Amino acid sequence: MKTEKHSLLLGRPVEFFSHGVEEEWGYGAPQRDSFAVIRPKNEKEGEKYPLYVVFHSAGHDLYSAIRCMETEGDHDIYHSPEDSFALVLDCRANAGDWWWGGLTPAGVAEEISAPDRFGVEPRPVENRCIATVLWTIENFAVDAERVYAVGNSMGGSGSLGIAGPRGDIFAAIKANVPAGVRHINERCVLNGERPAGFRIPDPPLIIDYSAQNDEWSGGHELLYSGMKKRKYALIGFFGPFGHQNNNFEIAKVNDLIHSLDIGSVRLHDPYPVFTNASTDDPIPWPDHRGSGASGQVNGFFRWRNVSDATDSFEIELRLLRQSEWESRVTFPESSVADVSVRRRQKFLPGPGERFAWEFGGLKGEGAADEEGLPTVPRLEITKTPKILKLKR
Repeated sequence: MKTEKHSLLLGRPVEFFSHGVEEEWGYGAPQRDSFAVIRPKNEKEGEKYPLYVVFHSAGHDLYSAIRCMETEGDHDIYHSPEDSFALVLDCRANAGDWWWGGLTPAGVAEEISAPDRFGVEPRPVENRCIATVLWTIENFAVDAERVYAVGNSMGGSGSLGIAGPRGDIFAAIKANVPAGVRHINERCVLNGERPAGFRIPDPPLIIDYSAQNDEWSGGHELLYSGMKKRKYALIGFFGPFGHQNNNFEIAKVNDLIHSLDIGSVRLHDPYPVFTNASTDDPIPWPDHRGSGASGQVNGFFRWRNVSDATDSFEIELRLLRQSEWESRVTFPESSVADVSVRRRQKFLPGPGERFAWEFGGLKGEGAADEEGLPTVPRLEITKTPKILKLKR
């Protein structure tokens, strides 16, 4: 690893690095790549900080992505909080190294000519990115519990496809108008039959915001259907805001997108997965691309972990309150949803194992699925917090 230079970005130190390839990444020929680490603005010795891993769009590279961070409204998803590290990756330096996995609405020829972009095996660029993330965690004062992937357009697709299968590293993902979702669909096998022995860690919680009038959002139903099928946590927002990356402009269409801070999610903290919620809005993909409606899926749910023990588990569930987020939308008073709980550390029933549950005044029994995931069907969740209790 070679340190190229140091700089400042809005008062935050920036370090640029270059490196060659490692054999295990799978590149066919040597190449040089670069990345940058942006430090917290007022970094203090002995403290640990979150890490935001930034995947740039097809129209940018490492350096232009960093320049975007100098101006509010310019690819806002790139702008990491001042009290965090940011790792800015690059995929433009070498031909054929892009990280959207192809498989976009405009990439039919690319799909045919790039069979390595199908299936569950990561490509060299994905291996390189993961290795760089791990190197950054090891060499900087990063809190490994708070590592997040963010990206716009091609980088949105890359953040989903590269970080999605790596729930052992990333706590959460936030993807802005991802240019295709076939990447994560392939790597996580969200739809279709999984290969024998296929297994990935409980994936990061995903916040996705896309526009039905964006040509690059074609096929977005694969993300929604697959996350629901696998009982993975997806919070989705949509509206006719095009291929937009400016928070202010997007908020004119859908002002709920940033109502849940991904920084509140920790790697080893359990989280609930909500499916079939009565408050979900109909998604516009694939049949209503011309719709002018804005909406959300799972956008109003909030939670707080209470306890995680070998024989029991408790988590508080409620809905977002109007006092917590300024919005033109009237928040629902209640929502009925199926609730699963992932990333439990101690409460680990085996496949098919029976468990008892309580929620408010309701009680019942259930059985964990073939992966040991407990799900409680049709719970009514309101703005008043209630604790879901599971017992073996």
